[in-house]
This record gives sequence, C-alpha cells and structure tokens, in this order.
Amino acid sequence: MKKTVLIVFMALSGLYTMAQGEFGLKGGLNYSANGDYFESAGDAARNPDRNVGYHLGVFGKIGASKVYVRPELVYTKTKSDYDGNDFDMSKLDVPVLLGINVIGPLHVFAGPAFQYILDTEFDGITIDDVENDFSVGMNIGAGVNLGKLGIDLRYERGFSDNEASFINTNITNVGPSRIDTRPDQLILSLSLAL
Repeated sequence: MKKTVLIVFMALSGLYTMAQGEFGLKGGLNYSANGDYFESAGDAARNPDRNVGYHLGVFGKIGASKVYVRPELVYTKTKSDYDGNDFDMSKLDVPVLLGINVIGPLHVFAGPAFQYILDTEFDGITIDDVENDFSVGMNIGAGVNLGKLGIDLRYERGFSDNEASFINTNITNVGPSRIDTRPDQLILSLSLAL
C-alpha cells in the first residue's frame, strides 16, 4: 500500500509541475467488451451495466496551439463479462497522449498508457494475483473542447501479456483456468480545466 501511495504522489507532483499550460479534472464511463463490441451490443441493451465501469482523475496539458502533450493520472474501475461471470479490476492509469488540434474545437490524440493493477475479483471466486501488476497499453481517440469543458471518446488496448488464474469451481472442468486481464475498452470522458 505504501508503494501505491508513493507512486500516486509522485505522479500527481509530476502532473502539477508539467501542467503549466492547463490542469484539470476528468471522469467518465468505460465499456469493456473483451473486443466483441458489435456482437455484445444486444447484451448491452438488455443489461446496460454489464460491462460498464468508471474512471476519475486529473490531467495536465502543455504545448503550442496546434500540438500538445497531455499526461493523465486516472483511477479506473472496470467490469468484464466472461461467460456470464463478472471480472472486476481496479487500476491506476497514466496515459501520456500526444494530440493535434485539427479544426476549431476538434482534436485527435494517441499515446502509451501505463497501468498499475490495484485489485482484481472474479465473481466472488478467489483468484491469484495477476501475472504482472504493471502493464503497458495504447490510447487513441478524438475529442471536442468547448471552453473549459471537454469531452472525448477513446479506445484503449493493452499490449503486455497479463493473465490472472483461478481454480475452476465447475465439476466438469477440473483444474486452474486463466483469463486475460489486458484492457480492451471504449472510454467516454468529460473533463474540466481549472
């Protein structure tokens, strides 16, 4: 726990120091469908909270009027469905995005996302810790800024192989099982520059 608090403190200090251009708060919803976004659309309509999580955090933005760098520190809670069972994960995300203002309030961005996994739970079944607490992924998206208010939609995909294992409680399937814990999600965010 001390290690996590130290990492959060250092990241927040770095964001505050770097964000001489802009600093703000952000939050929103995550939709994780294990890569089957279109196939799971019907399930999402019937059970809207099935794969929906949330995120809250801070961001900094530095750069010229056309190109910018936007580091973020975000607490993320995700939920994924694996054959009718929920897999919940809590993590700290640190995306470092390079963005370009395209036209007017519209901008596009992409960059690496560093994740530190805090906790995992699989429908009340005790699972081993994930293989790697730290993983790397990619964010790509677009957004609109209207004054101090911003909204963006992004896709996040994890690159690092990362699995959690658990003992299967199904009698017909004996032995340990594994699930992929890499992020694969759509993220909708609302931000407010301070």
